[in-house]
Amino acid sequence: MTEPVIVVDRLTKDYPVGFWRPRPYRALDALSLEVAPGEVFGCLGPNGAGKSTTLKLLLGLVTPTSGTAHIFGRPVSSVASRERVGFLPENPVFYDYLTGEELLTYFGQLCGLRASEARRRGTALLDRVGLGAERRLAIRRYSKGMVQRLGVAQALVQDPDLVILDEPMSGLDPIGRRDVRALILSLRDEGKTVLFSSHILSDAETLCSRVAILAAGRLQALGSMTDLVQFSVRAWELLLDGVDATLEHRLRETGATMTTLSPGRVQVHLPGTQPPEPLLQWANGAGARVLALQPVRETLEDVFLKHVEGKRRDVPGTTGGA
Repeated sequence: MTEPVIVVDRLTKDYPVGFWRPRPYRALDALSLEVAPGEVFGCLGPNGAGKSTTLKLLLGLVTPTSGTAHIFGRPVSSVASRERVGFLPENPVFYDYLTGEELLTYFGQLCGLRASEARRRGTALLDRVGLGAERRLAIRRYSKGMVQRLGVAQALVQDPDLVILDEPMSGLDPIGRRDVRALILSLRDEGKTVLFSSHILSDAETLCSRVAILAAGRLQALGSMTDLVQFSVRAWELLLDGVDATLEHRLRETGATMTTLSPGRVQVHLPGTQPPEPLLQWANGAGARVLALQPVRETLEDVFLKHVEGKRRDVPGTTGGA
């Protein structure tokens, strides 16, 4: 049986809050989960849910109050646990007066690569993240999206087996988000394990084999998309044109709800328990045209809201997600 890449067991983190008489604030409460080799695992939640705290604990940037975590079988308190890990922080900050090429060469050497190998890796990665033309441009002239792409490149400079990305889509335009999604999928296809935090649910739904949903520092749901999301049809959405008063009255008698978009054109919402075929036959018989028929299924967003609504909280002294 293949050993998990990450094992988290009742991991808890308290921060002291207050000046004169500090009291503990629980950012993460007894989190337990495992991440398997080669999977793309999403850590989802609203601001203050504990996502970034979880990643910082795994990377040894903060120490846990209680509980344990292991990466590649080694405790996260050990530096050796991070030898095969690449990391992108939520808001990467780099040396402004270096070029992108110089920065990746520098980071590659910090990871133990020879200068020539670090330069070669850096050049290839800049091309991979779409910054090849800007490789000799000073980072102070990069846009926020370009800095984010550079951050993804530096996370990959030592060819890690585990890639941890904190809000990797932050600051990216739609093209940038598409490119990073493609990059994550290519890392998965290479056999690498990817753990990322996000509140962009459509990206998680597209990329992840499994997700964990956090709220108020606690694990609310954990599993694959098929485990969490019921893909049965909840309703049908139809767009009809040429609807007269007689057909409209008949449609309402079925229990359907309608929205008039323009004279003769209506959008019909039919409960999923009712088959749409009779309605289509009535529409055709009345001379109306069916412009669209769309099943409405439960999405990851529905699951997310179900688990986190009413459990959001403000993080003392911060405006971002924890």
